[in-house]
Amino acid sequence: MLDHHVQRAIVYRLAFSEGLRFGQLKPDTLENKLFDYHLKKVVLAGYAMKGNGGLYTLTPEGRRLGIRALDKQQALADYAESVLFLIIRRASDGAWLFYKRGTHPMLGYSGFMHASPNAQEVSTTTAEKICLEQTGLTGSFTALGGGYSRIFNTSGELQSFTNFTLLVCDDATGELSGEDAFADYRWELSPNFTSTQLFPSTSMLYERYLAGKAFFVEQSFTI
Repeated sequence: MLDHHVQRAIVYRLAFSEGLRFGQLKPDTLENKLFDYHLKKVVLAGYAMKGNGGLYTLTPEGRRLGIRALDKQQALADYAESVLFLIIRRASDGAWLFYKRGTHPMLGYSGFMHASPNAQEVSTTTAEKICLEQTGLTGSFTALGGGYSRIFNTSGELQSFTNFTLLVCDDATGELSGEDAFADYRWELSPNFTSTQLFPSTSMLYERYLAGKAFFVEQSFTI
């Protein structure tokens, strides 16, 4: 648990990078000695590590915490992150909407768009709003199913833990635009759903979409 805002900010900053040096991480407003103290606290807590060339990177636990580091914590990384996975297809030609993730966990991987559920509205309404805000596209969504997904690295360390709901939209229209600081969007006419550059759960979600049946699944993957 990180008990200081500087320590939480370090994890948050590293969530957007494959690695940063001391000078790249340190705010100009902090003295070297003070920042070094907090950085060592983050390392000792197991959220970051110093590698070759002096680069600081997030550990698997730090990646799971990621951009949630600025939230008030009580073992946040141990809880499933609740997400909406959105399969979106263009009405005109059936192209699939993909995005490339710009933060940890899974920095640099591509897959289906996702959003955070809203306690004040049904998930289909949230999906329609987020889709329009982040991509400029409009369409109608239906909920297909949900479950839990865990992603481990080859050493058996947990990288990601999500409680997800899968929603689908087959009639998306509009010009792909909008702004999302955490993702780059693109259309794919014939995606390779076995690509190692995709989120490991992508092929499973694709298979459930093709099946077209309500489901609940709890599955683990390794990268």
